[in-house]
Amino acid sequence: MLDWSITAVAVLICAALFINLWRLIIGPTVQDRILALDTMYINSIALIVLYGIREGTSLYFEAALMIAMLGFVSTSALCKYLLRGDIIE
Repeated sequence: MLDWSITAVAVLICAALFINLWRLIIGPTVQDRILALDTMYINSIALIVLYGIREGTSLYFEAALMIAMLGFVSTSALCKYLLRGDIIE
């Protein structure tokens, strides 16, 4: 039962990734594209965590943590660049 539910959730998260990709490409404003990219980070983290649960190893959780840190820093830097024109003051 757990294997089936993990597969169903993974399919739904992949569908969400494709919807975010569509918003990333079509998005009318830069803010929409940034939000779609940030949401894609979160969805990819969820997929990696699901795969780690399915395989029963903690290595994938560490990879998800690294992607989460990279996603936060890159989103913050990009937003600061769009607001002020530079990253480092």
